[in-house]
Amino acid sequence: MSKVAIYMRVSTGEQTAENQRPALERWCADRGHELVAVYSENETAWRSGHQRELAKLLVDIRSGKRKYDILLVWALDRLSRGGAAAILNLVDTFHVYNVKVVSFQESWTEAPGLVGEIMYAIAGWVAKMESERRSERTKAGLARARGEGQRLGRPVGSKDKKGRRRAGYLLRYTKQRIGENHA
Repeated sequence: MSKVAIYMRVSTGEQTAENQRPALERWCADRGHELVAVYSENETAWRSGHQRELAKLLVDIRSGKRKYDILLVWALDRLSRGGAAAILNLVDTFHVYNVKVVSFQESWTEAPGLVGEIMYAIAGWVAKMESERRSERTKAGLARARGEGQRLGRPVGSKDKKGRRRAGYLLRYTKQRIGENHA
């Protein structure tokens, strides 16, 4: 019986990682594996601090705090959208700690050998291209809206819930201005 950790991630705040969980738990049960941990990212990686749960999973594996034989993900693009190199790097990192990365959506990840490595590279490339296409569509939509005279950004008069930190040249400029006024 293998010990399995599940890693789930969604791309937007409107989605929930819990939609992935029943199928992943069923995958473990059908194969007679023991599910020992679940790591779940429920907000976009870019806003929440770049995949905190994945970082926690890696710390757990490296420290020997938890021992897994298999890391089960919904799809490889849930690990990274950074392209083939990023996905292969993560898969290799897990491999160093004797953890096999298996994707529920890409059943070929269970295959051993060089074929699996080639398929990981292709899947990483596809994930990166999909991310770039999505970005291009978003930029095109923003350009169209600007061209139609729509105002982009926050509504006039809205404020941040949390104050922004000033840093760099803006902080130096503010300090200079305050210093000039009090001199």
